[in-house]
Formats: sequence, structure tokens, C-alpha cells
Amino acid sequence: MKRSNRLVVLSNFFLENPRKHTQLPYFVSRLETTKASVSEDMDIIDKVFRREGIGYLQRTTGAGGGVKYIPFSIHEKNKAFIEKLCQSLEDPVRILPGGYLYMSDLLGDPKTIREIGRVFASAFSDKDIDVVVTVATKGIPLAYAVASFLNVPVVIVRRDPKVTEGSSVSINYVSGSSKKIQTMVLPKRSLPEGSNVCIVDDFMKAGGTITGMRNLLEEFDATVQGIGVLAEADDEEEERVIDDYISLIKISNVDIKKKQIDVQVGNYLENYKTDGQSLINE
Repeated sequence: MKRSNRLVVLSNFFLENPRKHTQLPYFVSRLETTKASVSEDMDIIDKVFRREGIGYLQRTTGAGGGVKYIPFSIHEKNKAFIEKLCQSLEDPVRILPGGYLYMSDLLGDPKTIREIGRVFASAFSDKDIDVVVTVATKGIPLAYAVASFLNVPVVIVRRDPKVTEGSSVSINYVSGSSKKIQTMVLPKRSLPEGSNVCIVDDFMKAGGTITGMRNLLEEFDATVQGIGVLAEADDEEEERVIDDYISLIKISNVDIKKKQIDVQVGNYLENYKTDGQSLINE
């Protein structure tokens, strides 16, 4: 196989199998070439991935040595994408009765959802994550997008038990915004005990739902490695019950009378500032 063909095959493999550790003999056999040639091919792919700001190849040596692709999105791309999201959400036609904001079009657009998944996966790229956890229903597409880049399964916390999922663990929690007692349920078979999890949700006001998920995950001895929300409400009257999270967007005000929405970038850009040149130079 010619080098140009090998580069296509290898690039496609890495993009479809993020964070999957694969030993070099697999590629030698599949491409019918030598270890030296495969190593040179990977040098080229790694350099291009870094230059394009989409990730890098992480290689290990020794008897169990191999390579895996780590998806990553650089600061410049993240900043431009998040600012574009903010501009989209500032459109007054998104205001719904009761001061709610229409976001279903963003959550239903595959390209937008995939890019959100890449941005969150960049933040969690250095963490040991076994599962992405979300609560039904609007957080589900976000969770699958993040999980696709982390190459881990998705576990969905629901409000009501389903007979098709077997025995479940349920807890009662207090909603941070409405102060109402609500219930969340997680089937016992859905999450192995001791898992490292990442919580993803579409919107957070006071953080009561995420706190409830944390308490539920404690019943499985799970460890929360990270929390990501697409949008957070910046309400000074609401006491935030969690503080260790990242957000892409911050909605500070929805004025129904003036038909005005104040949207700002969240805390993501403050915490993750890897630029393209530093990724290339690594």
C-alpha cells in the first residue's frame, strides 16, 4: 500500500476510534508494511492533527506500547464557536412565555452538537473517564456527542423507573430553582460500581439537578471527574449549590417586555486556553 493510501486509512481509523489504545503490530498487519513505515506515517498524521487543531497522537513504548488519538480543540476555535453560539442565542425570537429560551434547534443540529461535544471532550481529555452521565431528556444529545469523542458509553438518569430496565436505585432531591422535592432513578445494571463519570447537561440554574445526580452516583461509589453544562443562568438572586463545573454560555438576563436577551461566554474559555502554536510545538 502506498504511503498516501496508508495515511488515509490511519487517519480514518484514529478519527473513528478516539482514545482507543492500539498496538503497532495491528497496523503493520493491516497495512502490510513495516513498523518503521507506520511510525513515519504517524509522525505525519500527528503533525497535521496538531496543526489543524483537532488533537494529537499519544504514543507509548515498551512491550505494551502503542498509540491512541486524543481529540482536542484549540482555544482559538473554541472561542470563535462559543461566541457564535452566544450571537445565535441573543435572537429575540427565542424568548418563550415565562421567560424561557428556545434552544431545541441547537440541540437538534448534528453539526452544532458534534462541535459542542469536541469542545467539552477537550476539557476532559486529561481525565480518566469511564462513562458520560446525563439526565433525560434535553441533555441526551449533548451526552452522546461528548461520549463519541471520549469513546465511552452514555448513562441516562430518568425521572421515573422503567420496567424494561430492571431494578433501579432512586433518590429524592430538592430542585435548586423551584425548591420542590423531585425523584431521579438509575438502573443498577447501567453503571458499574466505582466508575469515573463525567456529568453533562444542557442547562443549569441553581445546580439542584446536578447535585441530585451527584448524590445518586454516590450510591454506585462513582467518582465525578468533571461537570459540563451548555448554558448556565447568571441569576444573582439564586444561590448556586455547585461551583466546580464548566459552562460554554452564560445567560444573564431575559427581558420579555424589551425582547432582549443578554448572553455571554461561560467560564470555559477562562479555564482552557491551549492555543494552536503550543499544541504544534509539543
